[in-house]
Amino acid sequence: MSKKISTLSNLNQRVIVGVLGAAIFIGSICFSEWTYFVLFLGLTLLGIAEFYRIVRVQGIHANRGIGFLLGGLFYVSVFLVQAGMMPGELLYFSLPVLFFIFIYELYRKQPQPFTNIAFTIMGALYVAGPFGLLHVLAYFDGGYRWQPILGLLLLIWASDTGGYIAGKNFGRHKLFERISPGKTWEGWVGGTLFSIGVGYVLSLIFVELEVYQWVGMALIVSVFGVLGDLVESMLKRSLGVKDSGTLLPGHGGLLDRFDSLLMVIPFIVAFVKIF
Repeated sequence: MSKKISTLSNLNQRVIVGVLGAAIFIGSICFSEWTYFVLFLGLTLLGIAEFYRIVRVQGIHANRGIGFLLGGLFYVSVFLVQAGMMPGELLYFSLPVLFFIFIYELYRKQPQPFTNIAFTIMGALYVAGPFGLLHVLAYFDGGYRWQPILGLLLLIWASDTGGYIAGKNFGRHKLFERISPGKTWEGWVGGTLFSIGVGYVLSLIFVELEVYQWVGMALIVSVFGVLGDLVESMLKRSLGVKDSGTLLPGHGGLLDRFDSLLMVIPFIVAFVKIF
């Protein structure tokens, strides 16, 4: 299947993978809390693996095994705590794993040990941190609610779509040319307006959150989604790579596709919990 897709034009690849991906995401999120859990667990582990693979380009030897353990432990533990299946105190198990990275590096005999330690922690934190916090949004009122998760994805898709259309037709002024020459202020405004509009519509359909919460989430997505994209572009530029991977034909890697979501989740969770 992937070989057949790879023979198509880039636009066709993007459309096919986008439609299939959307169907898998919507189905998994809406079907049950366990399909949602498995979906994002897979994304967490694949995302961490992708991060470690691209930093290896610069000779950085992150400790993949402990990074997977730390990221997976945090993701699974937060889910079990939020679902009421495990006491919150057991989250402290993540702390010994975190500091075991320092001890284990003593025996690896790799060059630049503290650089390896830093990127091991960064890979787990950058990917597993946000996806673990996503459980807080999924269980914000005690039980699993797929509406906020799906709504958040729709807001991000709306921001991306509105930004692309507005930028392509009206884009003149560069937003952050040093990092991403293609982004414009006009595109950002278009993405923001479209995301707010979708947020208002979602408030009429998904009444689990109030109108101001959906609109607030749309604004957060519009600001921090773009910043997440820029941060991932900065990471790739610093490492001298074009795409984070080739897992998604026409889209690049997982980090290319989910950079906005990774940056947005912590701000969304803080907003919903505080307000």
